[in-house]
Amino acid sequence: MEFAIVDIETTGGSPAGGGITEIAVVIHDGKKIVKEFQTLINPQQPIPSYITGLTGIDQSMVQEAPTFSEISEELWNLLEDRVFVAHQVNFDFGFIRAAFQKEGKSLANAKLCTVRLARKVFPGLPSYSLGRICENQRIPILARHRAMGDAKATAILFDRMLHQQGEVVYSSLKKKAGENYLPPNFSFTRYQEIPEACGVYYMLNSSGKVIYVGKAINIKERFKGHFSGNVHPHLKQQLKAEITDLRWQLTGSEMMALLLEALEIKKLWPKYNSALKLPKTLWGIFDYQDSSGYLRFQVAKVTKNLRPLETFFSSEEALSYLKSGIESFQLCKKLSGLRRVICETVQDEVCQGACKSEESPKNYNARAREFIDLIRKSKLDLIIELPGREIAEKAVCYFENGMLSRFGFHPNWEGDIQALEVVPKIPETFYILRQFLPKLNQDSIRILEGEEIPAKGEPQLGFGWNW
Repeated sequence: MEFAIVDIETTGGSPAGGGITEIAVVIHDGKKIVKEFQTLINPQQPIPSYITGLTGIDQSMVQEAPTFSEISEELWNLLEDRVFVAHQVNFDFGFIRAAFQKEGKSLANAKLCTVRLARKVFPGLPSYSLGRICENQRIPILARHRAMGDAKATAILFDRMLHQQGEVVYSSLKKKAGENYLPPNFSFTRYQEIPEACGVYYMLNSSGKVIYVGKAINIKERFKGHFSGNVHPHLKQQLKAEITDLRWQLTGSEMMALLLEALEIKKLWPKYNSALKLPKTLWGIFDYQDSSGYLRFQVAKVTKNLRPLETFFSSEEALSYLKSGIESFQLCKKLSGLRRVICETVQDEVCQGACKSEESPKNYNARAREFIDLIRKSKLDLIIELPGREIAEKAVCYFENGMLSRFGFHPNWEGDIQALEVVPKIPETFYILRQFLPKLNQDSIRILEGEEIPAKGEPQLGFGWNW
């Protein structure tokens, strides 16, 4: 087993908006360092002055440096089939994985974090920053906040931990990889390929039939969670006995994952997904104006004589939706039936004082009506743009009467609804829309009221499965 100890310098703290300015890789064969690699990288974006102050890397230094694309093949060969090691590993791994995704490659190495390892091998230190640990262990850092300086120090630290308490390193690797929990007929290699990204996943049996469909913000963590812990132990054992493979579809956002999951469960009716059953009792959010002129909201059961703003399958769902609206539009929980005392008593900063008449009914009602308008929007024909699977892509969803009828992933969508894929309209997508509507950026929502509705084709799902 070989280890690739990695350190990078970047233009910012997030792969979504930042770029890599320098990278260093030190290869360790389990006994000693056997190879080193280092290069500056042109991030193809400005380097902030505070980053230059921290690292010493400025625009002139990277002007003639290769881009990530130009070194990607060499870097891929260095990392492939090796354990990815770094101090705060998710930071380095996240940037490099995002950069490889733009090259059409999926980085899926096993990972080790030297911060977590050091907490076990050297317990009780006041700080586990690289500088402090190296100071404690008398490990020199020749160039702090430069890739090779930090990578070399991390490699020496890792080597020391490996030789002093190798069992901690290898047991952490096994536990981190999820090998302890994997089903008996599921490949460890396949597990390593599962992305740590948002999407829908499909469990397959030995005949290649889908037996379970789920959604997750982190597919890999969710998959591991199915076979660890004590939640639904009987279902866990049944799935563990039958699953032999997994496939997935990345979605870019939780809302898109929920929509796709609902469509696929309805289409495939997997063996281990419970069928959705409609309850006999419906709940609703009702609005009325009190004697002081304030608009109020109330959650109650739906009856023949009461017309709610919106209906829900449970009181919990209605209350959750109402709370989301209260937070989005800074409304008052007391005036919405969620609290008996004035909001100042519990120091609720969302309320602007309506419950003790410090805010006028006119100002308060203006925001309350915005919430009501948003509820009514969910029953119209809408186009919603969500984050795509990549930075340059968008997920576009077309809702008819509140139900998803078309969607697609497009880098440059120009408003042509016919370019979106037709899907069966199912009620579950309406409830998902309603759940997320208050949380969405209103600029991402377009109302098609009065516009021509496109001709409907036969429902088809054209997904690019990862087998």
